[in-house]
Amino acid sequence: MKILWLSPGLLLPLDKGGKLRTWHLMRHLARRHHITFLSFADPDAEDAHRAGMSEVCAELITVPRREVAKGSAAFLLDAAAHMVRRLPYAVGKYRSRDLQRRMTDLLASGQFDLVVCDFLAPVANVPEHLPCPSVLFTHNVEAEIWRRHAETATSPLRKALLTTQWRRTVRLERDAVHRFDLVLAVSDTDRRTLLQAYGPLRHPVHVVPTGVDTGYFANVAGPARPRHMVFTGSMDWLPNEDGMVYFVRDVLPLIRQKEPSATLSIVGRAPTPAITRLGSEEGVEVTGRVDDVRPHMAAGAVYIVPLRIGGGTRLKIFEAMAMGKPVVSTTIGAEGLPVTPGTDLLIADTANAFAEAVVRLFRDEAERRRVGAAAQRLVAERYDWSAVFGHLEEALEAAAGRSRPRDVAARPGLELQTRN
Repeated sequence: MKILWLSPGLLLPLDKGGKLRTWHLMRHLARRHHITFLSFADPDAEDAHRAGMSEVCAELITVPRREVAKGSAAFLLDAAAHMVRRLPYAVGKYRSRDLQRRMTDLLASGQFDLVVCDFLAPVANVPEHLPCPSVLFTHNVEAEIWRRHAETATSPLRKALLTTQWRRTVRLERDAVHRFDLVLAVSDTDRRTLLQAYGPLRHPVHVVPTGVDTGYFANVAGPARPRHMVFTGSMDWLPNEDGMVYFVRDVLPLIRQKEPSATLSIVGRAPTPAITRLGSEEGVEVTGRVDDVRPHMAAGAVYIVPLRIGGGTRLKIFEAMAMGKPVVSTTIGAEGLPVTPGTDLLIADTANAFAEAVVRLFRDEAERRRVGAAAQRLVAERYDWSAVFGHLEEALEAAAGRSRPRDVAARPGLELQTRN
C-alpha cells in the first residue's frame, strides 16, 4: 500500500506515549508498505530527528510550526484567541492553510491507497472529500479526558473553561468518527466508549492493542533503591500533572507516616511550573527530560501511576512491567490494559488505599518479586510490538480494500526527502 500518514509533529524524539506507539507500529508497517509522512515540525528540529524518520517512512514532508510552551504568556494569549472559535484549542491550534495545501497537492496525485490521520489534532486539516479511504487513529477518547478535567477542577473559572473545551471536543470527535472510513482505538474500553458516545457508526471500530519493546526494557539490570518510587511520562500533559500533584499532596504524606524514608522520582520532559515546584519537597526529585528512562525506572522499588484523569492506554505501565517492576495504579491509570489486578499489578483508587499498597510492596520483597515477575511474563508473551503490529496492518489493508497482505519488497535504497 501507499499510505499518506498525517501527524501533528515528528515522532522523534520519542518522549511521549503516543509518539512511541506510532513509531513502533510504523516501523513494522514501513517494512512492507510505502509511507509518506506529512506533519508539522519545529524549524529548529535537530537534523538527526529528521533523518531518523527514514526508519518509519519513505518520504518526509514538513510544514514549519513552533510549539508554544504551556503556561507561557504566548500560550495564554494563543489559548484566549481560540476561546471564541468553534474548534477546541487542542485541535484548533494545529489548523494550517500551508499544511492543507500540501495535503491537497499530494492527494491530487492520485498515488495513495489510504490516508491515516494520527491523533485527533490533524483532523481540522483533512478535506471533507478524499479520493481514497481514510483512517482515524485515536490514541485516546479525547472528549473523555476533557470531561474528567472539568469534573476534577475546583476553580469555578477553570471548570467553566474546561467544560467549554470538553463540549467543543465532543462535537469535533463525533463528526470525525463518522467522517472516516475506519476508526482505530487502542483498547476495548476506548472502543466501547466511542460507540456509546457517538454510535451507531457506519463502520466498526478496530482495536490495535498497546505494546512494548520487551527486549529494550527487559535488558536493563541494576539494584532498586529501598523505599523509592518512580513515575515517568510527559510532564506537560495535564493528566500526568494532576496525578503527580495529587500524589505528592495527598498520598505521599500517608506513605511517610509508615515509611519516613520514602522517596520519589518524577521523570519526564517539559515539567510544568506545578511539577517543578514538587521538586522542592524533601525526597522528591523532578528530573525533566532524560535520554534514557530505564536507569531511573530500574532504581524504583515500586512504579506508581496515580492518574485521576485519562484515556487511551498507558504505555508507561507496560514499560515498567517489561522491566519486572511492581506497579501500583489507579483504575483510570490502568484503564484499557489487559491486566489482572492483584496478579499483574495492584489497583488503588483512594489516597489511603494507594499508600497502603505502596507500603505493602515496600515491606514484602516476595510480593514485589511475585507481582513484577507476573507482569514481565504477561507482556513478554503477548504484547511485544512485533505481535501487536498485525492488528494494525490487517485493519489498514481491509480499509484500503485489500483482502490480504501484498508481498511488498523491502524498501531498497530508501531516501529521505524533506521539504519545508
